[in-house]
Amino acid sequence: MRRLRFLVHSSLVSALVLFLVGVPTAIASERDLTAPLTAETQAALTPAEVLQLLKDGNERFLNGQALERDFLSQVRMTSEGQYPMASILGCIDSRVPHEIVFDKGVGDIFSARIAGNFVNADILGSLEFATAVAGSKVVVVLGHSECGAIKGACDNVELGNLTSTLANLAPAVYAVTDVPGERTSKNKPFVEKVAHQNVDMTVQNILDRSPVMRRLVAEGKLMIVGAMHDVRTGKVEFMDPVTSVED
Repeated sequence: MRRLRFLVHSSLVSALVLFLVGVPTAIASERDLTAPLTAETQAALTPAEVLQLLKDGNERFLNGQALERDFLSQVRMTSEGQYPMASILGCIDSRVPHEIVFDKGVGDIFSARIAGNFVNADILGSLEFATAVAGSKVVVVLGHSECGAIKGACDNVELGNLTSTLANLAPAVYAVTDVPGERTSKNKPFVEKVAHQNVDMTVQNILDRSPVMRRLVAEGKLMIVGAMHDVRTGKVEFMDPVTSVED
């Protein structure tokens, strides 16, 4: 009887600990979040659940509660195949490492990086592979504060091949007309507004230029969402996701 009371007491304590610590989403109780996704676990996730997993991961990162992972074990486990949950289109900025800020491991996300986080035919093709072929459920267009590429575009910087790279950001610069002051990198509110505008326009460009991903969104199999990363804090702020379109 004493042993029974001990077991009951232990169970109650365990339940209380779980309640106090909290489980990020219901998905956490269904699988080991430190284990790479399989074809089955990837297929079971909805775009909304994947978005929540990304938000939960960033929250853990901010709170210093990143999950412990055996990365070499994950390398071995993913050697025969990959089933990432999401695709992140971000800038090459060294302060925005996708797997770290979203607390994800090997095999969890596709990562496309280019100065200024814009799309061209190569990036679109890569994202189409990630979504239509490999099954990722969310595409995040991730801009960030203090973006050097955005500042360069605002200043009309010309430097070798960088000149044509920054030209892809010019539409966002031209689109921002409601911020007072000079239209250069010295005007921080202007730079930040251009960075947000560039994310919005890139989300729309994906929908306009990729019938493949547009169809997946229309079918409810894919969500495209813009987001901004603050390099001062590490926090990712998500914008309203695109969850449906007219096919």
